[in-house]
Amino acid sequence: MALGFFDIAPGVLRPDWDLPPGVGALLTTREGGQSGGPFASFNLGAHVGDDPAAVAANRARLSAFLAADPTWLNQVHGADVADADICQGVPQADAALARGRGRVCAVLTADCLPVLLCDDDASVVAAAHAGWRGLAAGVLENTVVSMGVPPHRLRAWLGPAIGPQAFEVGEEVRAAFVAADPAAATAFVPGAAPGKWLADLFLLARQRLRAAGVTRVSGGGVCTVAAPQRFYSYRRDGRTGRFASLVWLEGG
Repeated sequence: MALGFFDIAPGVLRPDWDLPPGVGALLTTREGGQSGGPFASFNLGAHVGDDPAAVAANRARLSAFLAADPTWLNQVHGADVADADICQGVPQADAALARGRGRVCAVLTADCLPVLLCDDDASVVAAAHAGWRGLAAGVLENTVVSMGVPPHRLRAWLGPAIGPQAFEVGEEVRAAFVAADPAAATAFVPGAAPGKWLADLFLLARQRLRAAGVTRVSGGGVCTVAAPQRFYSYRRDGRTGRFASLVWLEGG
């Protein structure tokens, strides 16, 4: 195990997360795929300019580790939640939930924070794409409400994201969070230039989840910017691939 993950295969990890029986979860890295250039090598994003054949081969490789093909999303940094049990095609949403066995919820990231959730009874799972815009818009709160179970029965896991030493933002970002919750000020420290702040996405997500009633939160703290051999980072590289965080109910 390294950095809170268990290696399953090249480019495929299992989070170190206390899951109830019947729930599965995986995380991918940039290793072990078919993509080249800035997308090397296990890019799963079909929207970043990579060779479509390489993306298809990478997704096919990932599917070998899953109960079914994932429900991919058209992520727009919003707060909508798709129901993977009934949606068709590629829904425009930044989170997905499933109650059906074998339905795989997935989010793609390259600095934004992936958040996986499940309940104690293994009756519902969800995956959320939580960059700062989505966090501020309420994507985690919407996901918790949509799951339809008491929040104290939920467990959450925070995946790799841009860390608090690398995520410099403007005053407008800090103001958006502090306006909603004055305690969010603790997630920002002054940056190198006036009007700039270093933001802690992991802490902001924990605060939002706690306010929504979710107190059991694992993971967090792995910085994508600081791990170029393992994770894609848009802030670091610009043109780059995407890795996936996935959760599902086993069986079915």
